[in-house]
Amino acid sequence: MPETARSPKHGVIKSGNSGHGQNVRPWESREPVESGQALSEREAVTFLEGRISVAAALRSPYRTVHRVLLRADRQDRAMRWLQHRAREADVPVELVCAAEIDAITEGKSHGGVAAEAGQRQFDQMEGLLPRGGGPAFVVMLDGIEDPFNFGQTLRALYAMGAHGVALRPRNWMSAAATVARASAGASELMPMAVAETVTEAADFYRERGLTVACAQKENAVPMDEADLTGPLFLLVGGEKRGVTRSFVRQADLSLQVPYERDGFEPSLGTTAAAAALAYEVMRQRKGALGAV
Repeated sequence: MPETARSPKHGVIKSGNSGHGQNVRPWESREPVESGQALSEREAVTFLEGRISVAAALRSPYRTVHRVLLRADRQDRAMRWLQHRAREADVPVELVCAAEIDAITEGKSHGGVAAEAGQRQFDQMEGLLPRGGGPAFVVMLDGIEDPFNFGQTLRALYAMGAHGVALRPRNWMSAAATVARASAGASELMPMAVAETVTEAADFYRERGLTVACAQKENAVPMDEADLTGPLFLLVGGEKRGVTRSFVRQADLSLQVPYERDGFEPSLGTTAAAAALAYEVMRQRKGALGAV
């Protein structure tokens, strides 16, 4: 097996076959992690795939990118741009064959782009609060089982301006490639922290002046009738279990997404509900500033 040739700093490396033939994806792992630590103590290397995901990782303060792998036979404008971004980030670029990228990625939709990276790091919960620039908007996601749904939800929250996302202890990012692609890179850029329980997170942010709200259907205020312009901590539950009754009782505010169609029993999925609620927060806050 040929060894990878070394090149000077910022250089492009041409490589033969690599020994990285397995992509470990233990999404079901429940190993706990703490704030300020990596999401997985067991995996030293994570593989990301696709131009958008890799570009986001190169910008991210939460993950170290060790090297970027590009298909040697695809040197178009997008590839040249990614090489430039990698050099700016002081990350080596390797031009490799398609089979080498296929061996370390999950499918065939990587577009000839992959990256070998370190473990994703968490903030402390304090780090999710904005340093100036308006009232806080922190969301906690609890009970999302599917990595694609998790990534899509992060994508919506990041687009709507949430300041950070709190999570329960879990190896959330062991499916980093799926999450990054589903989130269009938002998983690499969104500040995230770990809380042992939803109650711990709620108490932490309530003590810092945030209204504690949850998304649920029963005895809830339609989101467009609630005042969401102040500092807000919002708990969004998964589609199977939702928000526990004990948390609903301690929340300051229960919110629901109003439906136009009467008698529509199924609730929105987690991603759609989180996107709708986050949009309403953004809309009200822009309205308070006279922008909407």
